[in-house]
Amino acid sequence: MTYDIIIIGSGIAGLMAAIEAKSEINRVAIITKSNIFKSNSAIASGGINAVIDENDNTQIQEHIDDTMKSAQGLGNKKAVTYLCKRAPHIIKKLCDYGVAFDKDEKGKILQRSFGGGSSKRTCFVGDSTGASITQALIKKAKLSGVEFLVNQYVMDITKIDSFVSGVVVLKRIDSSVIVYPAKAIVLAGGGYAGIYRGFSTNAQDCTGDLLSVALRAGLSLKDMEFVQFHPTGFAKTSYLISEAARGEGGYLVNSDGERFVHELGTRDVLARAIFEQIRKGQKVYLDMRHLPLSVIETRLPSLYKNAYNQVGIDISAELLEVKPVAHYSMGGIEAPFTCSSLKGLFVCGESASLGVHGANRLGGNSLLEGAVFGELAGMKAKEYANYQNFLPIDYNVVIKDMSLVDRIFEGDCSKNFNAMRISVGKIMFQKVGIFRNASSLQEAFDYMKYLRLESNTLHCIDKDKNNNVELISILELRNALELSEAIILGALKREESRGAHYREDFPLTCKGAKRHILIKEYQKGFFKVAYEESKIVQFIKKLLID
Repeated sequence: MTYDIIIIGSGIAGLMAAIEAKSEINRVAIITKSNIFKSNSAIASGGINAVIDENDNTQIQEHIDDTMKSAQGLGNKKAVTYLCKRAPHIIKKLCDYGVAFDKDEKGKILQRSFGGGSSKRTCFVGDSTGASITQALIKKAKLSGVEFLVNQYVMDITKIDSFVSGVVVLKRIDSSVIVYPAKAIVLAGGGYAGIYRGFSTNAQDCTGDLLSVALRAGLSLKDMEFVQFHPTGFAKTSYLISEAARGEGGYLVNSDGERFVHELGTRDVLARAIFEQIRKGQKVYLDMRHLPLSVIETRLPSLYKNAYNQVGIDISAELLEVKPVAHYSMGGIEAPFTCSSLKGLFVCGESASLGVHGANRLGGNSLLEGAVFGELAGMKAKEYANYQNFLPIDYNVVIKDMSLVDRIFEGDCSKNFNAMRISVGKIMFQKVGIFRNASSLQEAFDYMKYLRLESNTLHCIDKDKNNNVELISILELRNALELSEAIILGALKREESRGAHYREDFPLTCKGAKRHILIKEYQKGFFKVAYEESKIVQFIKKLLID
């Protein structure tokens, strides 16, 4: 089966890309490794940032300024400006697609405060904004004629020279490896915070598979050390407590009942403050008891229900214990304005490092980034595919992936891959988490290197090829270990503290270190880590080449 454009990922970025890419004459498909409703976008509950009035240049500039400030010197001004100026149009488009944002009695979209914002600009649907947006976009995509290829795990992309030509996938239903030729491909498969398994709001399969695919295709990863820890997850289950809870007036208190931090500060500041309390032996709680029950029931219904169902707490009358949890990855595939270094390959959403978040994402900007740059990636992919022919498939890649699957099915295995995944999450949180230092990072790197070698000996205990869950879990683990090394190497290279990256041995932010870190894997297990060249150096090199 051939498609003009293939989008990988069914979150807000992938769905927006597919809708924009579809025309009356082309074929567009979305590939997702599970069902179409499962994505990080669907669990993003708090809201989406936007100045609703496109003519309010003052407020739009404030949105730009807040985003650049939160990025702490690593924001791309051009990309941030595009993001914030496009936001009013995106909200209108989402409304046209059927997203029912909460409104006042006059029909005006309500907006709440979010951390790091200088004004109320977060549009919302109760505390299930992401789910509401993705459901509307799925409906729109289906009506537009987009095809959904579900339960298909992407193993690699094929290319001819510097042009993409297809996508290699593993079909869950029978463990067969097939290839889909395509003129253009959009990577929109989400981030890698799920590597911190047991200490993350992400599902356990959110391990950044597409970033590993990108490395194997010769692309660079950018700023991998910046993993955002959300300040508030359920202490027992890591379930995400939306920033909406604090935006609606919730307090953070310790065991002594003291408020110890400004609740609407940026996420990096809050996460460190909460974790410091926990390291001192204190427990930290979300206190909603002072809020009217009507506010909790109408603005925070999901939190109200899940707190009771998961941990037996009535947040209108009781304190809810919280902890910081890995939530979002600012790093990703290098792709300026969604364009990768491979022709026909575009990247958007959490998979990409576009420069709009820098060192620390502003709450409410992730859904916006997915929508804005998903839209842009879809438009660029359609434009590219309109003038491109299908290219030959490099079947060496396909055969390599088929052989890998065969090897994993062959042989016996005495190792517990599930225990290894849990161990990865624990070590990453303890040693590459909210606080880091050279010693902890080196220990983590050595351990991941060891586990990466061990992962080559993993085999499926269950040899049935129909819907074999072990097979994909092993492949995910191999990718997670590869990316873990990249995260650690980036963290070791950045000898300063900036945003979500805090080095206890380098606690200060270096004014002269406003540089991005690029990582490439030249051969399996061998990375090159380097600071991105400045624009001046790039310009001089171009002059010399020309």
